Amino acid sequence: MNKLNFPDPWLEALGKAFCVEFLEDMEKKLYAFRAENITIFPPPNDIFKALDLVNFGSVKILILGQDPYHGFDQANGLSFSVNDGISIPPSLKNIFVELNNDLNIPIPNHGNLTAWATQGVLLLNSALTVELAKPNSHQSLGWDKLTNKIISQLSNRGGVIFVLWGNFAQKKEGLIDRNRNSILCASHPSPLSAYRGFFGCNHFGLINKLLQKNKSDEINWNLG
Repeated sequence: MNKLNFPDPWLEALGKAFCVEFLEDMEKKLYAFRAENITIFPPPNDIFKALDLVNFGSVKILILGQDPYHGFDQANGLSFSVNDGISIPPSLKNIFVELNNDLNIPIPNHGNLTAWATQGVLLLNSALTVELAKPNSHQSLGWDKLTNKIISQLSNRGGVIFVLWGNFAQKKEGLIDRNRNSILCASHPSPLSAYRGFFGCNHFGLINKLLQKNKSDEINWNLG
């Protein structure tokens, strides 16, 4: 069943029967791409990395992205994040600029966000795979069935800070119970829209204030 290396701790939270059916279907779809020698990112072992690093009960914040980066060696299974040694993409550069303006945290020289994930930040993309040089190519593949379920179940659990940057992410707002969770919205950090409300949103400081209010440990955003 678990050829895709789906993390076992999430099976109970999402429902084992649901996961079995979904993963079998997705494995067939991805196998068909591989049979045609279509290059897909991230590598198979990184597809569920966001869930590997944060179990269901430990999620404090969910930062929702659209789909993985579509160039070689970029995607590492975490939204907005890239592997060590890879040039920092424009949207992530703007995230770091806002972080610096908000909390005076130095802009790092790498774009690997694993350190955030290990503190309870679920860096989830809506689609978990993409084809080489084809952004959004797997948005209709069916990943949203899984990722919408993750958002809904976390909403039902409550106490999560959902961070929705851009119109695409904000379309998921209807899946979230505002009475049990917090929602932070801003424009997307892309250079095309960052000046329309992302810069100056102060989300990183707001997140830590909300965590403090909930008597939870703040996030150390410094990637050093």
